[in-house]
Amino acid sequence: MHSFLKAAALGVLTLVAACTAPGPVAVATEDPYLWLEDVTGERQLAWVRERNAASQAVLEKRPEFAPLKARVREVLDSRERIPYPTRIGEHLYNFWTDAQNPRGVWRRTTLAEFRKPQPAWEVVLDVDALNRAEGASWVWKGFQCEPATAAGVVERCMVSLSRGGSDAKVQREFDLASKRFVDRGFVLPEAKNDIRWVSRDALYVETDFGPGTMSASGYPLQLRLWQRGTPLAQARIVYQSQPTDLGVNAEVTPTPGYVRHLVQRVVEFNTYENFLLRDGRLEKIDVPADTFLWFHREWLLLQLRSDYTAGGRTYRAGSLLAAGLDGFMKGERRLDVLFEPTATRFLVRRAVTFTQSRVLVESMDTVATRIEELWHEAGAWKRREFALPGKSSAYARSLHDRSLAADTLGESVLLTYEDFLTPDSLYLGRTGTNERELLKQLPKFFDAEGMRVERLFATSRDGTKVPYFVVWPKGATADGMNPTLLRGYGGFQNSELPHYAPATGNAWMARGGVYVVANIRGGGEFGPAWHRAALKGNRQRSFDDFIAVAEDLIARKITSPRHLGIYGGSNGGLLVGAVFTQRPELFNAVVCAVPLLDMKRYNKLLAGASWMAEYGDPDKPEDWAFLSAYSPYHHVAAGKKYPEVFFYTSTRDDRVHPAHARKMVARMQEQGHPVLYYENIEGGHGGAADAAQRAHLQALQFSYLWSKLARPYPAR
Repeated sequence: MHSFLKAAALGVLTLVAACTAPGPVAVATEDPYLWLEDVTGERQLAWVRERNAASQAVLEKRPEFAPLKARVREVLDSRERIPYPTRIGEHLYNFWTDAQNPRGVWRRTTLAEFRKPQPAWEVVLDVDALNRAEGASWVWKGFQCEPATAAGVVERCMVSLSRGGSDAKVQREFDLASKRFVDRGFVLPEAKNDIRWVSRDALYVETDFGPGTMSASGYPLQLRLWQRGTPLAQARIVYQSQPTDLGVNAEVTPTPGYVRHLVQRVVEFNTYENFLLRDGRLEKIDVPADTFLWFHREWLLLQLRSDYTAGGRTYRAGSLLAAGLDGFMKGERRLDVLFEPTATRFLVRRAVTFTQSRVLVESMDTVATRIEELWHEAGAWKRREFALPGKSSAYARSLHDRSLAADTLGESVLLTYEDFLTPDSLYLGRTGTNERELLKQLPKFFDAEGMRVERLFATSRDGTKVPYFVVWPKGATADGMNPTLLRGYGGFQNSELPHYAPATGNAWMARGGVYVVANIRGGGEFGPAWHRAALKGNRQRSFDDFIAVAEDLIARKITSPRHLGIYGGSNGGLLVGAVFTQRPELFNAVVCAVPLLDMKRYNKLLAGASWMAEYGDPDKPEDWAFLSAYSPYHHVAAGKKYPEVFFYTSTRDDRVHPAHARKMVARMQEQGHPVLYYENIEGGHGGAADAAQRAHLQALQFSYLWSKLARPYPAR
């Protein structure tokens, strides 16, 4: 094993060094920019439009803006994109957008047809036509369908639509045979809601039932059973979470003979109280609160995020265990270890999927995907490696319909493979074999000839080795002048893996930019301990890791502060906000997207309270002590020099409040700092509602980056 990699992996499990944050700051009792928290007020939107106009006037005049926008739009609308399918009954369904269908069509075909280079698709629902008919601005948010009949037929789905891309959505019952919404069918009014099908005539429903039924984060606290033909308000309460909880959740495993109903009290992010609902009674499943669990036929599977002692043995965090469900519920603790982490290999955040007879387990070994298939035979668990096309990022999704007792596609698996320079490929595989049929492949959306990928390590403040990827453009050398874009996330156990990104490839790498992805703590690249290392009072470690990567890029002369830019969105927006306020001299460009920035009020804004398990509670003095040490909104200062930051957000983002970016911009402008700001009126947390908006936003972003980071023109 490479010594750096071994040190990094071992460092995950033995992090004891204290991290030093910049220090708490005094906070004024009155925030002069609270008025910007009114999302759609006339005065507030006038403020937004004024800054949008000023920023666009600068960036749209850049020579690269128009060609970048055109090329990104061409990629986003390309008919050569892979139409990733989902199986419903006898068909494969896909949601598709292009230039003719900007809000998209939901369509279907057969597997035999899908195998063809140009499948024939049948349109089931045209969202653009629906918008025209209803005078709305619906954005597709997905669907959930009833269990299949014994003959494999699925007829009804609940279709989710949101206004402008927000998380709040309307759900309407849809008939797949007639391709129409069901007259007097199930309809859930607009809210942050969810459903699970119980039968053709019954749904589990989580939605806003009025005062006291929604959490401080804006998520439902009640789980109800709604019978067809009865008013929604009269749906029977199945479970009620506590007022201080994050919410409630239900899952239905429809396997014939093994139907399971899981009810979860969601206490906080990644913390649950789990119940098995059977015979009308809730039976507690006695597992650690941070465990991810699944049902598979007679088995209960547990993915541990903390150590678990049971039956006289302690099982390590990051392990995957299996137990007979009936015995477990009776108190037996006969547990089989299906996976145990090593120094370099860890499960992904939710690692398990199922075929009819097998369990597919996805892990990362030195941030490269591995997939195993496991099955129980002759009293023991057997395993084999699932064949992958290479050693980078792969994703497996079963085509098995778990509501069927016998399924001709029960062992079929869709496999996606990609890396930074290899376009996505979609394969059809089968468990128990090494068969792999190439179904679809992206074209080369940018010229990667001469590009190369390098894996390097930086040393963080406490000595931890932090890995990062460098994608070098053709002909680039370590001369200290390469325009370099460094991105990171570092939160919620989400991992930054190698992905083929056509827009970034065209707008950045193919034009001579170095692209860097950092695998900092707070993410999941090295298991739950890598995540826990940056929780709450240890958040500064994520920032230190990112700073260490920036410093390493400069020390290696891959780039220099004049040519180094950083990007982060959502939690990544908090990351780059904290880093540029702490070390502004390291960067010449910052893209801060849909960010958290005001860590004093984040828990009072939209879904913010749901993240207190990650960040802490600013209303507790002991937590505010460490939050105030880095809160970007409270650390930006008039006497410091910062790069001209580009902030962007969305008015329709009902997850991370747009006031974070608004207030930061207002404060920086008051202090005399140059900033650029763009707020898309639609788009939700993704920032854009369709391809046109995404192309415009990305063209603004990359025009900004080139304006700040481009190499100097050679002297004439």
